[in-house]
Amino acid sequence: MAFEGVYSVLPTPFTDSGELDESSLRRVVDLFVAAGVNGLTALGVTGEVARLEEPERARIIEVVVDQAAGRVRVVAGTTAEGTRTCLAYSRQAKELGAAAVMVSPPRMLKLNSDAVVRHYKALADAVSMPIVVQDYPPISGFAMEPALLARIAKEIPSARTIKLEDPPTPFKTARILEHAAGTPVQIFGGLGGVFLLEELLAGATGAMTGFAFPEILVKIVSLFRAGRTDEAGEVFYRAVPLMRFEFQEGIGMAIRKAVLHRRGALASAATRAPAGALDQPTRDALDRVLAWTRRQEGFEWISV
Repeated sequence: MAFEGVYSVLPTPFTDSGELDESSLRRVVDLFVAAGVNGLTALGVTGEVARLEEPERARIIEVVVDQAAGRVRVVAGTTAEGTRTCLAYSRQAKELGAAAVMVSPPRMLKLNSDAVVRHYKALADAVSMPIVVQDYPPISGFAMEPALLARIAKEIPSARTIKLEDPPTPFKTARILEHAAGTPVQIFGGLGGVFLLEELLAGATGAMTGFAFPEILVKIVSLFRAGRTDEAGEVFYRAVPLMRFEFQEGIGMAIRKAVLHRRGALASAATRAPAGALDQPTRDALDRVLAWTRRQEGFEWISV
């Protein structure tokens, strides 16, 4: 199964009182699908997955799969501290209709390359579905070298898609493809899309991120794949200030939810504690960057 294009990582909407807001989740799915994305990713890091209760995990996959209704593929995050739990999450995701699972290495003491490969092999043996290998050291506590990611792709055919979030991502993309040497590997950029054009130039197949304007990502990828690299660059470089502002450590999810609230998808921009909240200066700066982005030539179609 080939993975390419734009896969939007979904936020998890909450009510002001902190309850799961299924209606808003369905609206976000529709907004992203209408933007032209190729797929959706539920239960990602920016979906506040670490703050979800166990029953909520399953319900989110159910709602997303139901609302997607076959229009796009759904990838489910099933990372866990232990292999057994990861397998259970992954089996559940498959049963609920997910097309693939996204998994980071488990956070554990003395994690090494062989242990990482064994983890993914156990998952591939237990669950017959594609695996997106998430390379995001802040979550796993382990930086996977390009040679290791290529080794996983070579030894585990179902794990040949990578979500790469270990900067410098364009450089690492090229090194992974060099080490893969003929093994088909699909690499998605993440990190809010801030290096998307350079990742594509290095050989990436698209983006898997939660940027609140996926239609911008879709346009960049579509232009690039059509051979219109300069035009893709023009769109990308005009959008980078907004991407950069949204992807701020600690408050990025709150900014993203504030934007999706303005776009009418989320009834509330609430996050779950201990997530960061926006102060007035940040809200004012958001107003400014959104207004600046809309003034850029060709961005009149961006709705806020």
